Amino acid sequence: MRSVLLLLCIWTCRSSALIRVPLRKVPTIRSQLRSEGLLQDFLVENRPDMFSRRYAQCFPAGTPSLRLGRSSEKIYNFMDAQYYGDIALGTPEQNFSVVFDTGSSDLWVPSAYCVTEACALPKRFKAFKSTSFLHDGRQFGINYGSGHLLGVMGRDYLMVAGMMVKRQEFRESVYEPGTAFLKARFDGVLGLGYPALAEILGNPVFDNMLAQNLLDKPIFSFYLSRKLNGSPEGELLLGGTDERLYDLPINWLPVTAKAYWQIKIDSVVVQGVNPFCPHGCQAIVDTGTSLITGPTDDILDIQQLIGATPTNFGEFIVDCARLSNFPQHQHFVLGGKEYTLTSDQYIRKEMLGDRKLCFSGFQAVDMISSEGPLWILGDVFLTQYYSIFDRGQDRVGFAIAR
Repeated sequence: MRSVLLLLCIWTCRSSALIRVPLRKVPTIRSQLRSEGLLQDFLVENRPDMFSRRYAQCFPAGTPSLRLGRSSEKIYNFMDAQYYGDIALGTPEQNFSVVFDTGSSDLWVPSAYCVTEACALPKRFKAFKSTSFLHDGRQFGINYGSGHLLGVMGRDYLMVAGMMVKRQEFRESVYEPGTAFLKARFDGVLGLGYPALAEILGNPVFDNMLAQNLLDKPIFSFYLSRKLNGSPEGELLLGGTDERLYDLPINWLPVTAKAYWQIKIDSVVVQGVNPFCPHGCQAIVDTGTSLITGPTDDILDIQQLIGATPTNFGEFIVDCARLSNFPQHQHFVLGGKEYTLTSDQYIRKEMLGDRKLCFSGFQAVDMISSEGPLWILGDVFLTQYYSIFDRGQDRVGFAIAR
């Protein structure tokens, strides 16, 4: 009898097989501002480097009674984020829409105590209404080009697709700069990077899921659709993969630095030549960035090769009527295998009234690591390839998405 009860306990205490988190694809903040004719005014008001956030562990220097801690750089391009999903915090549950971001490791949502215009949103965490909330006492800050997002730490129950994570650390933002968040379709960010990327010591969400034995396998995977209102628009699968969404085989690449999901690129080939990354380089696999980014010199050369010209908005535009004359294929060689993007895939199309605009899917971002300049493989790449993140064996897998 005791052995039967033990087996029942083992079975009931073990994880759910797969946790599916539906993702919605929506127009980016940049696209919304453009369609409303507000993009130019916004860019004048906010410096371009606001779009990439420079994270710091503590509040900025000079803040009264607060001490500046160590800082590090992490990129999160919220102006171009497109894929969001739902979570809930507290008891009773308070619902939020978040970006599931492999390029960071922290969970944050707006606080009911936020005092800036950017927090004038209906979804704000009300700690005083949650019977399970625990105040942490620590503080955090995220530096922007034009201000600082400030907040406090807390712990509470987190619900993700019906799965409960106990005592999850998260950040409540009490000060959000600028007006970009007023246009956002998301409330906060749920980071899925390694613990080393977290701003304050503690378990990120995925690590808590593993520590609480909520998943069968230490794996999560992403399927991202290129279409708005597709079926599915996107999906995050916690605990494994869905073979219905990709074609075998899976090509596995070892993680080269356990902070971001960082891997090695063998080379980048455009128009059949290989002037980029000829001796290999490092890249981040980042679901929180929609574009493919790389060192400025390399990206400017790529823009020239594909015939893209700069705009006043920091983007590169191409003539939609000339797409058939563009370099048809660009190859990223990863683990000895070619990953091909056609011109239809690396060019982003938007409608502005009755006009079609075509933008390059490449952007210059200079990120330096101990291994050299970093590229970012964002959604332009990830919509073509099913991506698998394996914490058990510290590797990233790619397969052709269906």
